[in-house]
Amino acid sequence: MKIIIATGGTGGHLYPALALASYIKLEDNECEFLFVGTKNRLEAQVVPSEGYRYIGMDIKGLSGSLLNKMNAVRIFVSSLAKSKKVIREFNPDIVIGFGGYVSSSIVLAATQLNIPTLIHEQNSIIGLANKILIKHVDTIVVCYEKAYQELPKEKTYLLGNPRASEVLSAKINTDIYKKYKLDRSKKTVLIVMGSLGSSSINKVVIKALPYFATKKYQIIFVTGKEEYENVTKQVQKDYANIRIIPYVDDMPSVQHQIDVIISRAGASTIAEITSLGVASILIPSPYVASNHQEFNARELVEKEAALMILEKDLSKTKLVNEIDNLLENPTNINVLKENAKKLGKPNANKDIYDLIVKIIRK
Repeated sequence: MKIIIATGGTGGHLYPALALASYIKLEDNECEFLFVGTKNRLEAQVVPSEGYRYIGMDIKGLSGSLLNKMNAVRIFVSSLAKSKKVIREFNPDIVIGFGGYVSSSIVLAATQLNIPTLIHEQNSIIGLANKILIKHVDTIVVCYEKAYQELPKEKTYLLGNPRASEVLSAKINTDIYKKYKLDRSKKTVLIVMGSLGSSSINKVVIKALPYFATKKYQIIFVTGKEEYENVTKQVQKDYANIRIIPYVDDMPSVQHQIDVIISRAGASTIAEITSLGVASILIPSPYVASNHQEFNARELVEKEAALMILEKDLSKTKLVNEIDNLLENPTNINVLKENAKKLGKPNANKDIYDLIVKIIRK
């Protein structure tokens, strides 16, 4: 089996694609992969480091001024010829797009060459690249009921995010209580806003630290690599029940061991939370396309599978109170955990792989 995977721009598009490829390799160690992405974004470094063949394309997103958008369209049109050349040379059995503007060129080219195609939408709000492709592709896989209801039922499958399967099957390689010198008898709260962190959220958390210091639970505060130095300069005091770290390099292990997570509402994060059944307070980023993180979070909130605080409403008092209310009421935590688990798609990788095999055989 030969597969082209087109993805990039953000980790939300990239890491589910890598998770699926990793699973397929276990099922079919002779499968050949070719990843297609941009020349200068995250995927250009990460994919080759994972050992996959990679081709970078010259393509831009439809953002900015009218002139920039016109230039992006011109580049997109010219990229179709290169995409077709790449497809003909690799001769794939299927082309899979995981979103991001770079995926639109190679997937559309595949439809014009009558190569089977599948696109994966990680968010509840359908991204622009996938909107362009909906009418042309053979199959669509989604993670949310909202997205499923908006797409043609005859070719849409609600199978979930490959990251859900990956985090569920991950081994606990790190004992967080030992690594961070935590008390095993206390509840543990993880505050993390992604690998880069969030300066706006960090400011609120810093103000809340003296209040957390008086609590019976303990906090792991992940600042983000770029924010760590700035945060530690502002926090002059060491607190016995608070650990401030720049980054978590083994997130699945940590997620398996914590009691509550405070996080953004990106697609991969929510896939992991629902797969594991973790109690969460989500603070959606308001700085993403189509405000999709808020819509992601609302799907969980409506099912009583998570709590949500909009960033505009966030304060040190609200943050502390929401955590207190959860940890002081075990029933509330259990409700969130159980409902999150119900929404999880732990078999996402297997189900998507089975669908790919079915498409190719058909």
